[in-house]
Amino acid sequence: MKKVTLILIAVLLSGAIHAQILTPVKWSYASKSLSKTEAIILIKATINSGWHIYSQHVADGGPVPTSISFNPSNEYTLVGKTSEPKPVTKFEKAFSMNVSYFENSVIFQQRVKIRAGKPVIKGKLEFMVCNDQKCLPPDEVSFSIPIK
Repeated sequence: MKKVTLILIAVLLSGAIHAQILTPVKWSYASKSLSKTEAIILIKATINSGWHIYSQHVADGGPVPTSISFNPSNEYTLVGKTSEPKPVTKFEKAFSMNVSYFENSVIFQQRVKIRAGKPVIKGKLEFMVCNDQKCLPPDEVSFSIPIK
């Protein structure tokens, strides 16, 4: 009986370990030097078909907007706000309002002024991903982007 119980527990645990976690968004990062003192940080979301993430600009009462925060540093300063391309805007029943979002992929850009050396830009982003049937809980991802 002990062996049967142990085998059953092992099978259940292996099934739980192999359970698929939904990750419909993959993030990638790059930097592009504009000069010795300026660069652009590129933060790209590649989104699985049928899913979307929200703009940084979503009205109260809607989904969690994408937000990008940068760790303070003496090596660089942010120039302006993080930009994004024009999103798709549609009415979503789940939120009873028009919302702006991105499908397939989106690249957010942040200009930085370099004060010293070759800084590594660190921060985090928060985002929410939905499809036409469900939304996943908001997720947070840390990033570290070297300026080359």
